[in-house]
Amino acid sequence: MYLVYGIKNCNTVKKALTFLDNHKVEYRFHDYKKDGITKAKLREWSLQVGWQKLVNKKGTTWRILDDSVKNDITSEAKAITLMVEKTSVIKRPLIEKDNKIIALGFEDDIYGSMEW
Repeated sequence: MYLVYGIKNCNTVKKALTFLDNHKVEYRFHDYKKDGITKAKLREWSLQVGWQKLVNKKGTTWRILDDSVKNDITSEAKAITLMVEKTSVIKRPLIEKDNKIIALGFEDDIYGSMEW
């Protein structure tokens, strides 16, 4: 079973969930807004892909942050604190299987090439 992390009203997450539904992939959805995220889980992911990839610097949440806040995100610890406080700054969707990240973000061709 796959675990999909994201925010239900995010367009990118909607595309990913539609893909998974259309391809009959079984998954459970973890909504950051309702379920939150722990520092421990973010550290685990950071070890896998690096904290820099987890922070979505293209999204609205990042763009509206004060420059002083953005400039202060210079370490894993600071990034994790920000991601716990503002979960919408986490790149999404993030898909896990057996606690291993198998996808970060959504690209139709990449999802299509994966063995689900």
